Amino acid sequence: MPSTRASGPSSRRRKRRRVDAAALLIAAHVLVLLAGPLAPYHPAAQHREAPWAPPTRIHFFDAGGGFHPRPFVYARTAVPGAADEYVEDRGRAFPIRFFVRGEPYALGPWTFERRLFGVEAPARIFLLGTDGLGRDQLARLLHGGRVSLFAGLLAAAVALSLGTLLGSLSGFYGGRVDALLMRMTELVMVLPWLYLLLAVRAFLPLELPPLRAFVLVVTVIGLIGWAPPARLFRGVALSAREREYVQAARGFGAGDRYLLVRHILPQVRTLALTQAAILAPRYILAEVTLSFLGLGIGEPVPSWGNLLAELQHYSVLASYWWMAAPAVALVGVFLLYQRVASGLAPDATIELH
Repeated sequence: MPSTRASGPSSRRRKRRRVDAAALLIAAHVLVLLAGPLAPYHPAAQHREAPWAPPTRIHFFDAGGGFHPRPFVYARTAVPGAADEYVEDRGRAFPIRFFVRGEPYALGPWTFERRLFGVEAPARIFLLGTDGLGRDQLARLLHGGRVSLFAGLLAAAVALSLGTLLGSLSGFYGGRVDALLMRMTELVMVLPWLYLLLAVRAFLPLELPPLRAFVLVVTVIGLIGWAPPARLFRGVALSAREREYVQAARGFGAGDRYLLVRHILPQVRTLALTQAAILAPRYILAEVTLSFLGLGIGEPVPSWGNLLAELQHYSVLASYWWMAAPAVALVGVFLLYQRVASGLAPDATIELH
């Protein structure tokens, strides 16, 4: 017989890891929502004097060896005849200042100018370098994460809403309703979802305004992804409808709507949370794939997909390592989602594919 003393610490460790991962996920989403004040520049601002600039070096010691308590940077100038080589002008230090005025940005319905940090011109601070047009990669990473992360969340919400509704109806009513809905589910599940997603998106207009493109991508991904959760929720509904308290409520005259809302749907709540943690990274990857192939969110609006599209060029992949920052961010987000999903369902096998 297993010892409760042994299982207790293990359960607490799983819960702590799940809570830590969930907190980091929430922090990542808050960071991208606050991309405006956190990034020193607008994501579309082009610094033509600094194409392919490497990440700016932060200094505490000047050229003479003197220590500065406030971190600072040096202005950089391009090496004549080289498009991507820079040297620091160590004649003057530019301290990093906080809550400085910068380019205006929108935060909800309000417009602000204060940014978390910055330096005086002619110096520039690019913590993650720049792309070929001199655009700040930190700003584009944060604003692109806003698109990619929330596209995955909203698409998962669409898929889970449809899956919950159709799966619960299928399991609750059974018979012809169950047969029809399950044949539809099986048909969608046997199709390779990525190729189906690409085919559906390819038939739709390519040139769309950014907001319409975002809504379209979320809708297409969500409508294609409802089948797997629907099948799981059907099993829960099949089991729940046979329970004694459900039969007792039916015997007292409870209608189908009451039974579904009060007794069937609450049974899928925990499973829905686990499915959300599994599906969200899958749909983030779907948006990244579409944008990487030029079928999702297009320039100049950044997403992690169109940022990674730069790596299709061998010269970029070989020479400018900082352009792979969105891939590192993706891996980190996927690992956090995996940890949260494993914590919600520790005895289940979780697959992200």
